[in-house]
Amino acid sequence: MNDIFKNSQPLVEIKNLYAGYQYEVVLEDINLTIEQDDFIGLIGPNGGGKTTLLRVLLGLLQPKSGSITVMGETPEKGRRRIGYVPQFAEYDAEFPISVRDVVRMGRLSSQRLFKPYSTEDDRVVDERLDWVGMLEYQDRAIRELSGGQRQRVYIARALTTNPTLLVLDEPTISVDIEARTQIYELLHKINQDGVTIFLVTHDLNVISSYVKTIGCLNRKLHYHGEKQITDEMLQSTYGCPVDLIAHGLPHRVLAEHKGGN
Repeated sequence: MNDIFKNSQPLVEIKNLYAGYQYEVVLEDINLTIEQDDFIGLIGPNGGGKTTLLRVLLGLLQPKSGSITVMGETPEKGRRRIGYVPQFAEYDAEFPISVRDVVRMGRLSSQRLFKPYSTEDDRVVDERLDWVGMLEYQDRAIRELSGGQRQRVYIARALTTNPTLLVLDEPTISVDIEARTQIYELLHKINQDGVTIFLVTHDLNVISSYVKTIGCLNRKLHYHGEKQITDEMLQSTYGCPVDLIAHGLPHRVLAEHKGGN
């Protein structure tokens, strides 16, 4: 599906990174390596720096110190190989834009503005809509869709660039539990098809079944390339003991750990 990054080096490599806004440091000494085929879930409290980290990754915010490379390049250059699904997609509910036109926007670039869509563009749009199960809704107005259906459309739009890395910021924040599960099933399929995924979320009750590794971020990053989260990691991230992370589901979602190992 995607134009795989042909290189043995990591897709993303972050070393000793500090970042923030003006005089405020939000991220402290971040070290993270994202390898091909990873599916990383990143959790943490509000204000802990998750969105700031995404902004640095996308080249929208310059680090205060440290280094970051995206597929061997600066984030500003490497982001052309990244598909991005933001937390909130702004749209005018009164503007009658169709599902298909929303997805086609993903084929635009600074070099393509005001140029007509090509046959290849239409082929890619058809393929991505079909892949996320929204082809039959292509002529429907985006405002007529449910929250889960809209998220599928936004994922399809991000995939039209044939990204090597798909980055998502809280993709299930406004959808019900059934739609959340469907979206994670879709992301699992996307990852199996060769797209690396870096996901920011609070949905540990669902995501723990699909991601390959989980990290905790609250200014500092606790990430060991593993799926399990220790009590020590949660204590450091949330500042208090955490026994259960769930949203309306009465069950433990992470294995119990003894001695912080």
